[in-house]
Parts: sequence; structure tokens; C-alpha cells
Amino acid sequence: MWIDVLLLTKLAERPWHGYELRKQVEETSGRALSNNSLYPALRRFAEAGAVTRTAEPQEGRPPRHVYAITDVGREMLHDLLADLPPELAGDTAEFLARLAGFGELTPAERLRVLDAQEQAVTAHRERMEKLAAGQTDPWSRLVLAEVGRRDEDELRWISSLRVRAAEAEGESR
Repeated sequence: MWIDVLLLTKLAERPWHGYELRKQVEETSGRALSNNSLYPALRRFAEAGAVTRTAEPQEGRPPRHVYAITDVGREMLHDLLADLPPELAGDTAEFLARLAGFGELTPAERLRVLDAQEQAVTAHRERMEKLAAGQTDPWSRLVLAEVGRRDEDELRWISSLRVRAAEAEGESR
């Protein structure tokens, strides 16, 4: 789903043709996107009425297709940004894709996404602590402790994001 969020976020900025869109997603998210992910998603969006696809003529070449978001797509994007379901919470790509779109959300919506991520990371940290406590191999304990440390770092970051999300009311919509 992170792909959907990133694609619709870029299309909300302006229309793009597929190659430009893929490059923009990669340049702004650091996530590589293959044509095997890009074009099926665009086809799904078009079938759902979330984007339009228009052929743009090119001299001496086949026309290229330009994709533009529709009102349905903007609503879909908002719904994706504002919701981080438990089964996706804790997935770094899912969270970061939504965080990049926080400017489109109200402070309350931002805080709900942060709540979902915090709950998932806290549950993961607790699970790692239990596993580490029962581990006899020192290297495995070391790995589990590092994973727990990273969870603690993320929880501190989420706490700082929570302050920023609440203060950034002027940035919303």
C-alpha cells in the first residue's frame, strides 16, 4: 500500500507520465519502484476512477500516457494517509509514506497515525524484550537488544513527531 500512497501523493502535485512519476517517487522517498509495481497500480487507479490517463503525442514516437489525479483519487489519498491499520503499523515503509503526506492531514488525523505506529513499535519492543530474556546464545541476545534499542529510538522520534504534528496546525490542508 505504501506504493499507492506515494504515487497518489505525487499525482496530487501535478500530472505526470509514468517514467517521470517513477523517478519522482524514487527521488523523494528513496524507495526504488519498478515498472512491474508502477503500471499495475496506475491501471488499478484508472479503473477505480482515481486517475485519468491521457495520451500525449510525441513526434516520431508512440504517444506517452499522462496520469492525473481526480477528486476520487484525492479522497482515496486522504483516506490512505489518515489511516494506518494495525496490520500495516510497524512497517517502516507504510509509516514513512504516510508521514510524508502529513501536510494533507489535520493535527488530529496526524496524531491517530502516530498513535497506531507507536502502539505497533511498543508491542514489537515488548516482544523483543521477552525473546531476549529467554535467549541463552549471547549473540542472539545482542541482536535482540539492538532491535529493542532501535525500537526505543523510534519511540523517541515518534514522541518528537507528536509534538511537531500538534504544533503544525497551520500546515494542514
